[in-house]
Amino acid sequence: MDVRTRAATGSDAAAFALSYNQGIEEDRIATFETQLRTPEERQPWLAEHGEDHPVIVAEAGGEIVGWAGVSPYRSRPCYAGIGEHSVYVRRDWRGRGVGGVLLLALVEACRARGFWKLVSWIFTFNTGSRALHLRMGFREVRIYEKRTLPDGRWLDCVIVERLIPENMR
Repeated sequence: MDVRTRAATGSDAAAFALSYNQGIEEDRIATFETQLRTPEERQPWLAEHGEDHPVIVAEAGGEIVGWAGVSPYRSRPCYAGIGEHSVYVRRDWRGRGVGGVLLLALVEACRARGFWKLVSWIFTFNTGSRALHLRMGFREVRIYEKRTLPDGRWLDCVIVERLIPENMR
């Protein structure tokens, strides 16, 4: 498997919408969202992230097979070094190491930008994502019970975090 990463561009919006929508339509294991995304909606999202909040894509065979990005955790200045991250892998590429490649590249991009912590919320039943995060140096902090109510059923989430010690002030 030859998977390469690079910074995302606006022209990647269709691939972003595809993998995001797979998580909404097919298996409901990776997002709280219930509304499908369009490439037109994803383009401004990509532009908003800019240089300060990296978004990385994984390519294999000239196709985008996944992406990872970091968003601001909170708007208050005291949280500027904490990023809330997401990782999405196209359904036909899951279980092939793409998530690890993306997460490693995202951590390195965040390290270079001075982030001291990355956090995320993962559904408790998403055992693949939980195992990936543990392998990549994240720890599970706690479980939020009844964090969201998509599709009429309550879902619990585990909070994961990874410190980037060299950037801690």
